[in-house]
Amino acid sequence: MPPRIRVPTKQLLTNPATRTTGYICWQCRHASLATATTPASPVEQTASAAQPIARYPRTQPPSHKPPEFRKSQLHRQYQSLLRSSPLIVIFQHNNLKATEWMGIRRELTNALKKVDDELATGGNEAYVGSGMKMQVVQTGIFAASLRVVEFWNPNFESPAPPVHPTDPKVASSESIADTKGEKGDPMFMHGLSTQAWMIAKKNKKLKHGLEPVLSGPLAVLTFPSVSPQHLKAALSILSPGPDFPAPRRRVNPGYHEPAVQAGLNKLMLLAARVEGKVFDMEGARWVGGIEGGVDGLRGQLVAMLQGIGAGITNTLEAASRSLYVTVEGRRGMLEEEEKGKEGGSQ
Repeated sequence: MPPRIRVPTKQLLTNPATRTTGYICWQCRHASLATATTPASPVEQTASAAQPIARYPRTQPPSHKPPEFRKSQLHRQYQSLLRSSPLIVIFQHNNLKATEWMGIRRELTNALKKVDDELATGGNEAYVGSGMKMQVVQTGIFAASLRVVEFWNPNFESPAPPVHPTDPKVASSESIADTKGEKGDPMFMHGLSTQAWMIAKKNKKLKHGLEPVLSGPLAVLTFPSVSPQHLKAALSILSPGPDFPAPRRRVNPGYHEPAVQAGLNKLMLLAARVEGKVFDMEGARWVGGIEGGVDGLRGQLVAMLQGIGAGITNTLEAASRSLYVTVEGRRGMLEEEEKGKEGGSQ
């Protein structure tokens, strides 16, 4: 038992509270002093409550898996790649060496730069070749990212009332998947969120068309925009054929180096993804073989629309024209009959 602390008699006599009421215990005296010295809260604090402390910083929103893992970062990188690249060509590579990759990328960059220079002379300043990138991807993570990009779009999710993630009415951070504010708060609606993972898992039976080729070692060639001229130049380097002949040795001797040729023999064209649509090898070559590129397609579309308009105009005019010819013919017949009657009467 702790020893008792005796209060001197002088302090009791000098204390104004003890002069009239006598002895006061230590707890009551401490409470009275505390209530007397505590200042009142400011008016601003009573009028509006302070904003709760955020559970997660805006620069690092909550993820389904730890974001510091390399797999999570690759998943996020592949999603950004798929969303920002309307033209993706998929190749299979088999044990290419670093020197072979270096030679292939060098020749590919030179070929695309020539196309940029040719388009620049015609007044087109869209340098697609400079934004081209060829990289090796992790097949499993790339397939998972593709499922999220194809089957999950946060802009079309059912809206929910905005709820702050730090609201105590919302579930704790240990059960983020069950929170009501996850759909309403954009902080929880990103590619690595639990909601994206659940929707991609829920839509496992849906097909995006690239399932047969997403196996084995893969490399992707991405373009910032759809350009048949650049695709043709890339296929002439990576997958030459009758429609896409490879450059001759006299024009481009670096292309025929042993390291470059050995690496090209280990590359195989599988498929392409153009504006979200899947094309096989023949479809990818068809896109690359479009004459004039996008401008040529626009010219063909304009000519087609003009031809359709002319055909519709002729069809609409045919009925009125035939009616006019019939009426004129009948009038001529009536005039001849009247002339015949007048001649017989004379």
